Amino acid sequence: MKVVILAGGFGTRISEESYLKPKPMIEIGEKPILWHIMKIYSYYGYNEFIICLGYKSHMIKEFFADYYLHTSDVTFDLSKNEMEVHNNYSEPWKVTLVDTGLNTMTGGRIKRIKDYLPDDEPFMLTYGDGVSDVNLNKLYNFHKKNKKLATITAVNLAGRFGVLKIDETETINKFSEKTKEDGGWINGGFMILEKEAIDYITDDTTVFEKDPLENLAKNGQLMAYKHHGFWKCMDTKRDHDALEKLWQEDNAPWYLWK
Repeated sequence: MKVVILAGGFGTRISEESYLKPKPMIEIGEKPILWHIMKIYSYYGYNEFIICLGYKSHMIKEFFADYYLHTSDVTFDLSKNEMEVHNNYSEPWKVTLVDTGLNTMTGGRIKRIKDYLPDDEPFMLTYGDGVSDVNLNKLYNFHKKNKKLATITAVNLAGRFGVLKIDETETINKFSEKTKEDGGWINGGFMILEKEAIDYITDDTTVFEKDPLENLAKNGQLMAYKHHGFWKCMDTKRDHDALEKLWQEDNAPWYLWK
């Protein structure tokens, strides 16, 4: 099953660093948060990624182009213009990088990579700025059991995100984006979608968290997988510092692969 990662936004709330690089390339423990997210998926055996690019896309392309070199010991013989690689290590990843437009909204980015997805299986979807210790195998089994078009990992946090109205069967009856309510279950990313869910997206101007998710909810096609463990979005510099502190203290709950 392929994993789609939305990594094209401007990251305006963390402009202290995003003016230099795309938000998914901001580092935690000297590795981009995008790398951390991919390691989470890889831990559960998901190693095929489609990354939706936009803002400063060349930096993400260069990261993967140079990944083999950066994770190896190297001898350069400048007199012969030769390079010898020692003790190389690489991830078991297949990564497709797709320029989905500088100003394209989240829904539009998903629609643009539709042709890269197989017709006969669902796909994973998440954002390029959030980490969690969610069990992706249990998430998949939950999605498969309920046979709906989309499943969201729901996390119970107050704040600036969309609040989900969830009934006793874990079906999301209403998706309310960015309300001012305190508390409630919110969209934590780490989603699974059937390919038919992309039909709910109109064009590049479609915000996935608006009409598509709201209409999926209205049609009874949106499920909530409730995650009671760790989840954090790197939305601000304060969020980044908190994640960095957890990593440096060897107390990062998302570090499943250690």
